[in-house]
Amino acid sequence: MDFSDNPEQAVFRRRFRAWLSENVPPEVPHESDAREAAERAWHRRLADAGYDWLSLPKEFGGQGLPESFEAIFNEELGRAGAPLPLGQGHLARAIAKFGTPEQKTVHLRSLLEHTKRWCQGFSEPGAGSDLASLATRAERFRGVDGAVRYRIDGQKIWTSDARYSQMCFLLARSEPDRRKHEGISVFLVPMDLRGIEVRTIVTAYGSNEFAQVFFDGVEVEAGALLGAPGQGWEIANFLLGFERGPADNGWIARMRRTIQGLEERLRKGELEVDAAGRIALARAEVALRVLEIQAQRTLSKRMGGDAPGAAGSVDKLLLTRADRAVHGVMMDLLGAEALSHRTPRLDDYFWSLAQSIFGGTSQIQRNIVAQRLLGMPRK
Repeated sequence: MDFSDNPEQAVFRRRFRAWLSENVPPEVPHESDAREAAERAWHRRLADAGYDWLSLPKEFGGQGLPESFEAIFNEELGRAGAPLPLGQGHLARAIAKFGTPEQKTVHLRSLLEHTKRWCQGFSEPGAGSDLASLATRAERFRGVDGAVRYRIDGQKIWTSDARYSQMCFLLARSEPDRRKHEGISVFLVPMDLRGIEVRTIVTAYGSNEFAQVFFDGVEVEAGALLGAPGQGWEIANFLLGFERGPADNGWIARMRRTIQGLEERLRKGELEVDAAGRIALARAEVALRVLEIQAQRTLSKRMGGDAPGAAGSVDKLLLTRADRAVHGVMMDLLGAEALSHRTPRLDDYFWSLAQSIFGGTSQIQRNIVAQRLLGMPRK
């Protein structure tokens, strides 16, 4: 299998790499609000230069390029040490596939033009990776004017960037009489509606990226429903398939950059390593290389027409293993240097510890692999 760039991809890579060499911003601030502003400005700069919505179909406002260009885009960002862009493309794809003409006109424009930031209302205190158990309710009722509406009550947690968002891609149980997976719907909810409260969660490394979001009698029009009632499980799985994939190339490239930086400092004698450290570094290198090969295989299959699906859980598990191995050995080699002051390297280490939780815990991913890929029975 040939993973090298074709001529068109090679031209794109050279052009983007040259652009990055002149435009990568200085290190983004650590403080959350300043970081958000810097990352948003960086995203707009990428968009203004034409590096945005690369693989979204042209009929929806994208450039219609193959997903390989998204992979190259993210890989070059990671290689250059540039901030990663705002992850909103998977939401655009879901709205493009399941939305009404009006929803596509209104919401795709806000995403394409970056006039509104979106968050995802998925996880709940009692339903983290087990989305089928979510308890947030969306009760259908008819208002005094005769129009059908939904009244939403419930709580979401670990909602990324909720404090900065104007819209929420919300999962709620609207069909209580159906089986768990069949009773969930998706709602496109403005965050400024009465009854919505956002409470910031300060993480262990001092960021404000997560929040609890409370919905207390929040009323939305029937037009806020994406797809059909009870279609939320299908939409969520479609979305999650695109949330991973080429975007992971940025993280892989960042890890490769970290490994290469450590190896260079070891060769220069700036760091010391014992036998156990050399073994740990070798294991991290192997884990990262396995992940790189798997990511290339997955992308090739997707470009060949295979839809994102349960196989993405394999990629997620390998990403978690590599991330922890790379940043674990980084911390061992740097020692007190990594803790002496706040650096992106320390943030990357904390992030690696959470890899086994966000986006579906490793336990859930192993269950998906066992049941959906290997055909093993549920117990």
